[in-house]
Amino acid sequence: MKPFVIAISGSSGAIYGLRLTRVLAELDYDLMLTVTDAARIVMNEELGMDIQDLSNADFLNGLFSPKAVERIRYYHYKDLLAPIASGSFHTAGMVVMPCSVSTVSQIANGASQNLLERAADVTIKERRKLILVPRETPLSAIHLENMLKLARLGVDIVPASPGFYGMPQKIDDLIDFVVGKVLDLLGVEAELFKRWRGGLASEAGNTGQFRGVSP
Repeated sequence: MKPFVIAISGSSGAIYGLRLTRVLAELDYDLMLTVTDAARIVMNEELGMDIQDLSNADFLNGLFSPKAVERIRYYHYKDLLAPIASGSFHTAGMVVMPCSVSTVSQIANGASQNLLERAADVTIKERRKLILVPRETPLSAIHLENMLKLARLGVDIVPASPGFYGMPQKIDDLIDFVVGKVLDLLGVEAELFKRWRGGLASEAGNTGQFRGVSP
């Protein structure tokens, strides 16, 4: 089975990429993971993860279960000799989650200054599936033009915009909605979120009240 490439860049929302990695690994998919130094900083700031060194895969043991770690092959973001830096190495596709707008720009313009950018460039040129999950707001015309350029090349742009029709009750529900949308595009079966069923919530007697919201 060809592996999926997962890349975590330095945008807010590193939890999305970590959750995607965990779900795929625990479903027994092989993964090739790279994490930028900016993403390391975000994980430290947002998640309280004291990751000091990306030079080896030891930090994965604090993030994932032993079963998941067995499925992950980790590559330093500056390792341009990694297999995923070459189009001759077959993969099932790549996800950058979250994807900073700076990374979007680099990919849109064919830059290959680190392993993430090179792997994305390879994925595009080999016409494999590439999914970018930007988490930025508001978006400038520059950001939108870069995303449009990539979308026209067949890249899937999946903004980290969770839906609320499933009546999420905790942050994990919002995370899983976005992760579930990415899994759908990868063709992976994992029912992480409630799908729209044509108003069944209201038929079941939902009053429209949401946690923290009064009528």
